[in-house]
Amino acid sequence: MREDSRPVDYRPEDAPAWAQRLGSADVAAAAERISGRVVRTPTIRSPRLDALASAPVELFLKAENMQRIGAFKARGAMHAVGRLDPSDRARGVITFSSGNHAQAVALAAREFGVPATIAMPVDAPKVKIAVVRELGAKIVLAGTTSDDRREAAYAIQAETGGAMIQPFDHPDIVCGQGTATRELLADAGEDLDAIIVPVGGGGVIAGACLACRSESGEATTPIFSVEPAGCDALAASLEAGERVPVQPGPTLADGLKPVRVGALNFEIARRDLAGSFRVEDDELGRALVQVLARAKILVEPSGAAGVAAALREAAALRERLDVDDRPLRVGVMLTGGNVDPALVAELIERWGEQA
Repeated sequence: MREDSRPVDYRPEDAPAWAQRLGSADVAAAAERISGRVVRTPTIRSPRLDALASAPVELFLKAENMQRIGAFKARGAMHAVGRLDPSDRARGVITFSSGNHAQAVALAAREFGVPATIAMPVDAPKVKIAVVRELGAKIVLAGTTSDDRREAAYAIQAETGGAMIQPFDHPDIVCGQGTATRELLADAGEDLDAIIVPVGGGGVIAGACLACRSESGEATTPIFSVEPAGCDALAASLEAGERVPVQPGPTLADGLKPVRVGALNFEIARRDLAGSFRVEDDELGRALVQVLARAKILVEPSGAAGVAAALREAAALRERLDVDDRPLRVGVMLTGGNVDPALVAELIERWGEQA
């Protein structure tokens, strides 16, 4: 990746080549660029949460719910906006998002003193819309799908000439998101048996793959994706051998429902990913309450997806990864914590006795 202040010249049709050329050094460079602008979030252990797993496990919880704006998205947005040429940035930034990336771009725009316009779905969580507005960004509500808000964002760009900050399909975004996994590895040690990462558009899991690449480009830690059942664009694409669209079904995980994963993210994932999991809404809700009750961490349903998969799949992962004489060591990305308090109360009422 280029080291100057300008963003890389990336086009989705070049994704296969970019998937080969990027690596951990690019993530390290991104970490240096955003140092001081994002939080180095903690990696948390909770033996009481471990005890709920299907087999002996030690979970290393990367608490990106404690990141600025409450989600890992701050990393990629801060990196991407910071890499823009100042003259381009001055015209304003534009993006499209269901919530967390919207907040992240609004934050980065405020940090760099430029205007931001963001297309969000009409059914975006109120808590996320409120934060975007508090950060000073202009919101345009557009439909309910990622295609709806993408079209609206590009229409705004055509009128204003602002810089588009992609939600997930761009090397600057991917390398910025990868800094979370880089920190996880530093905290937990590079001898983790596996890392489980929730997937929406795929930016954070593509970044995780890059962070886990050796200097020779080989994967050093098995990485597994997790998606809500019915919103499984990455798993469906991996099974098809190409990117395929998925019409997202209803899910608690509002941050994990893209129609299609990013081209770059898919190419990185199919090169490096060890496997994929799907979780049901009941598992997401129960995991959210279990993380809150046992680890004292509040996450949104999207952020609980990795825990849901880790607790359920611990026994299968131990067998697959040939771990039989010690607890399985699993890093889990808690991707965000922006959740409506009313939903938390509802889930506690339903799942509190099983926490």
